[in-house]
Amino acid sequence: MIKAIIVDDELGARESLSKMVEKNCKQIEIVGKADSMKTAYELITTLNPDLVFLDIEMPKGNAFDLLEKFKQINFHIIFTTAYDHYAIKAIKFSAVDYLLKPIDPEELVAAIEKFESKLGQKSELNQQFKALLSNVRPENKLKKVGIPDGEGLVFINLSDIIRCDSDGNYTYFLLTNGKRIVASRTLGEYEQLFSDDNFFRVHRSHLINLEHVKKYIKGEGGYVVLSDNSQVEVSRRNKNDFLEKLAHL
Repeated sequence: MIKAIIVDDELGARESLSKMVEKNCKQIEIVGKADSMKTAYELITTLNPDLVFLDIEMPKGNAFDLLEKFKQINFHIIFTTAYDHYAIKAIKFSAVDYLLKPIDPEELVAAIEKFESKLGQKSELNQQFKALLSNVRPENKLKKVGIPDGEGLVFINLSDIIRCDSDGNYTYFLLTNGKRIVASRTLGEYEQLFSDDNFFRVHRSHLINLEHVKKYIKGEGGYVVLSDNSQVEVSRRNKNDFLEKLAHL
């Protein structure tokens, strides 16, 4: 059995999730429930769970304060929150799962299936949550994104991405060090994820980091020259929006 703990300050939320897990996820055993960060820390250190369902906001602290107490994180986390929390984007950047309340049984099952696929991959957990804690602190502007590469996660600084190229259900990341990483997600997903971070989809096949634009060459759509001297076509449809975005950098 997979051992799990539920951390939530609301009794109704703890009991509802516990019953939902019992009904839909027979392989999961809820071995403890916590109503505070103090109790959560004690349960996690004592029971050594495989998985923690962790509410983001709690009295006298939040989930990130709790995580900072651990020198080593060797358990998986599925965050839970009642609203579109400010930290959701940081959580997505770090490739950590979350569920919005009220929790939907189908979304719960999907999250558990995703967790099970990573159950044997504990070596990257510390790096994953260090990236999360770095991203979630407003004073830290250096963002790291977790890229699923088929073997696990590769963490890279957002500023090191020159562009992303589409290849069907995969995305190629071209980095400042000359490396290329293949991610098992679509370009559309990264377009949405990076929407507030000076990235722009100049073409259906290309998402570029505007910080790396060296030059724009006029034309029907034109093209851009990036910091690695690569040239990327700008589609006619996206030209005006692209030039407006450049003007406001």
